[in-house]
Amino acid sequence: MKTFTLGLLGFGNVNRTLVELLQRKDAELRERHGIAWRITGVGSRRIGWRANAEGFDVDELLRSRSLDAFTGMRGQECPSYRAWLDAVQPEVVFEATALNVETGQPAIDHIRGALEHGAHAITANKGPVVHAYEELRDLAARRGKQFLFESTVMDGVPIFSLFRNTLPAIEVRGFKGILNSTTNVILSGMERGLTFDESLRQAQELGVAETDASHDIDGWDAAVKVAALVNVIMGVRLPPQKVEREGIRRLTAEAVRSARNAGAPYKLRCRAQRNESGVSASVCPEQIPLTDPMALVDGTSSIIQFETDIFPGLTITEENPGLYATAYGMLADFIRAALS
Repeated sequence: MKTFTLGLLGFGNVNRTLVELLQRKDAELRERHGIAWRITGVGSRRIGWRANAEGFDVDELLRSRSLDAFTGMRGQECPSYRAWLDAVQPEVVFEATALNVETGQPAIDHIRGALEHGAHAITANKGPVVHAYEELRDLAARRGKQFLFESTVMDGVPIFSLFRNTLPAIEVRGFKGILNSTTNVILSGMERGLTFDESLRQAQELGVAETDASHDIDGWDAAVKVAALVNVIMGVRLPPQKVEREGIRRLTAEAVRSARNAGAPYKLRCRAQRNESGVSASVCPEQIPLTDPMALVDGTSSIIQFETDIFPGLTITEENPGLYATAYGMLADFIRAALS
């Protein structure tokens, strides 16, 4: 049995749910994998850099919703990220801060610092994968650590590990899919008779869309996911700014309903394809005939189909995932890192 010290960067929905899942799976982790754990550090913009070398009380941690609650907990507040790493001594750092589409920062610096300090780095943040994948991959290899990110695309569905661990010596020639749940929910609402704004508000009330949902609506979230898949699985460096991008903002409710009634509903479809100059990639609304399984994907569901040199069409579908799905991807990466 080995006890791993864990540091959490960001303490919003994803890392809170991860802690709940760690609790729920604690007996299985111990009995099947020989893994025990304690959380020695939590850091976020709201609470600062908090450390407790003996380990925070997990129930107390999950109950803490305010700065005052964290201030009253045992431990210390550190003045900087580096000081936090020294105090926490994490063997695994879970990075779940907000996405910066343009630069990937500060998540890149968080992961770089964790690896340099001797910790495995696990993230649900797409920024480091699209802006610094090769650097962080190579740094992790030099340090004998893991840089893992299964939760960045389609929650915890094993896409990256599928190609890394299960399908060796295969060439991915291209892929297409529906990877943004917010636009899916908005389009579904418009098909039922809601206006764009009404459907967006419904998505926000469901917790699917952020207060500012422009990254989803304008296709940036989907473009970043495409870039992550191209960088890692296809082995071609592609920043999200190079993905041809059009969101759903121009679509009217009338056009969306007419397309559905004609048997070819609108979906925000992602594409990538190898060509002579590298890879071409796009995100844009398309009308998809109901004979195509992608036309049937709605709500928070996602789908992706890969074209490879061996399998002409390899399709993965995820139906209506919740926060536990994203947290599970990080838990699965933790197990991989712990057993590496």
